[in-house]
Amino acid sequence: MHRIKLFGMAATLCFAGAVRAETVFVTLEKDNAIAVVDPAAGKLVKTVKVGQRPRGIAISHDAKTLFVATSDDDTIRMLDSTTLKEIGKLPSGEDPETFALSPDDKLMYVSNEDDAEVTVIDIAAKKAVGKVKVGVEPEGIAVSPNNQWCISASETTNMLHWIDTADRQIKDNTLVDARPRAVAFTDDSQQLWATSEMAGTLTIIDTATKQILQNLKLEVPGLSSDLVQPVGIAIDKQRRYGYVAMGPANRVAVIDAQNYKLEKYLLVGQRVWNLAFSPDQKRLYTTNGVSNDISIVDLENHKVTKSIAVGRYPWGVAVKP
Repeated sequence: MHRIKLFGMAATLCFAGAVRAETVFVTLEKDNAIAVVDPAAGKLVKTVKVGQRPRGIAISHDAKTLFVATSDDDTIRMLDSTTLKEIGKLPSGEDPETFALSPDDKLMYVSNEDDAEVTVIDIAAKKAVGKVKVGVEPEGIAVSPNNQWCISASETTNMLHWIDTADRQIKDNTLVDARPRAVAFTDDSQQLWATSEMAGTLTIIDTATKQILQNLKLEVPGLSSDLVQPVGIAIDKQRRYGYVAMGPANRVAVIDAQNYKLEKYLLVGQRVWNLAFSPDQKRLYTTNGVSNDISIVDLENHKVTKSIAVGRYPWGVAVKP
């Protein structure tokens, strides 16, 4: 009898450990807040006011600090990821929307769309240490995992600018299709993926040669091409699959990252903006701006399992282990 009870207790503890999950943070552009979501329970835990028009969001590599771009406040806010209390502000320049952290969390690179430049911020010192002039309307930005390159995508110039992180000089430019919106490196830093929103394409570039490996047109049967507007990108660490948020097409494209073939489309919420993996990369979270929810995708089966209402106009997403 006692053995049965002990076994039952152990099983209960094991199960409790199994369902413990990450916390998902979502910026709510029209609520001036971030949503805190428990994905295991499938529910919104709370919303926290953060400032005017929050969009870009990221978590430090040690998972202690949450960074939120409050665009209309012209600042990047730093929050304690546990208490969600503000612990600092970073001088981002005007109208910050997207930003990228260096792998060591020492520097932040911020897109300043109105000024056609990238602001480089020393996070510990909380001060700007450089500015890089780029093309017109920079938005998408990424730093390579090996910390060699910062890529800035200029929406109007239709270029990707290769900024050397050592001297903060542009070393190369890649012309891509109309309105490049997001950029992402593979985990090995060997490839750069970029979406072009107005052209409906995904461009894959070899980092070493800066040559285009593939330019993939995304088309959904029965759907008008003007609704296919790819934006956010997520590529798994093994480079098995890449995932592309397709905006008002309300779908996520699943791309075989080895042969660059489209595998399938996953129907999510309306106006899907951005994507983030769970820490074990078994789930994908999408922010759906018009339907005011996030979708959870089971990546082992490539199936959408749940949608969770979060608030008005979800845009950015970050995940804490």
